[in-house]
Amino acid sequence: MANTAVKKTLLDVLHGNRQSVPPIWMMRQAGRYLPEYRAVREKAGGFLDLCFSPELAAEVTLQPIKRFGFDAAILFSDILVIPHALGCKVSFVAGEGPRLDPLSDPKLVGSMKRDVDHAVLEPVYETIRRVKQALPPAVTFLGFCGAPWTVATYMIAGEGTADQAPARLFAYRHPEAFAQMIDNLVEASAAYLVRQLRAGVDAVQIFDTWAGILPPEQFARWSIAPTARIVAAVRTEIPDARIIGFPRGAGSSLERYVSELPLNAVGLDWMIDRKFARERIQRRVAVQGNLDPLVLIAGGDALDAGVDAVLEAFSDGPFIFNLGHGITPETPIANVERMIRRVRGG
Repeated sequence: MANTAVKKTLLDVLHGNRQSVPPIWMMRQAGRYLPEYRAVREKAGGFLDLCFSPELAAEVTLQPIKRFGFDAAILFSDILVIPHALGCKVSFVAGEGPRLDPLSDPKLVGSMKRDVDHAVLEPVYETIRRVKQALPPAVTFLGFCGAPWTVATYMIAGEGTADQAPARLFAYRHPEAFAQMIDNLVEASAAYLVRQLRAGVDAVQIFDTWAGILPPEQFARWSIAPTARIVAAVRTEIPDARIIGFPRGAGSSLERYVSELPLNAVGLDWMIDRKFARERIQRRVAVQGNLDPLVLIAGGDALDAGVDAVLEAFSDGPFIFNLGHGITPETPIANVERMIRRVRGG
């Protein structure tokens, strides 16, 4: 049977179709909770070295598919490859996270490159081509980027912070310079997603991890509007592009997000009210989520009850089972296996 004849259930959900058993994958599913990932990570050296090694990045992208049989693989990379390809210095400190040269002075924003360097990102596109060749035909392949607001928070502060106050203050004090940064990130992110889709991913997700810290009017300006421009730019090049949005922490503002963005699905964090999400969001668009990553660590009866609550809330409509954020390194593999069996009725 040709690959094109094999049904990809997750891609079918992105076309608005309900599945009797929802497709399942996990954000950060290729990560430190897997011993096979840790072995490759040690061999690679630095984290960016792993991201930019097509052979190794393809291997870790495929690891959770081989172990768990998920319905989707997500490209192994990082949202900060975009500032890296715009000429910003990016590194990762073990146990602490990313480090960038902070753009805390508005004059520094003008020093950013205006165009993303696709030569820098070529190893990512090669990773996609390699994974595409090795991926089982029924498995959907997801690419991704960070939303401009979330990426900008790291660029302004030079690292992750608890409340992203440096970026929020910068946006209030220097809105013109901040808008210029966002404009650069919109153009770079759209071009990056188009290249991913042309290299072979089936759909893409836009991660806005820090969307929930913004008040409503700033959420509309710095989260919704830039993401809408990315979606429009991608669809200009690839009209049938399938796109998932994930504005973590958006709460009731999620309704405005989905009303103003022509998405194929929206990710739900674990904090969302499920009744609200079912009645006000899922009626508009397919939903993805929203199991608490900590209940996956807890396991046992708490995990079973959590899985059942998510299924009860969303299985009557187009739905992708996922976590409400990324899986954490301390998650037991046995709990992941238990979750999958529960979702699939095994």
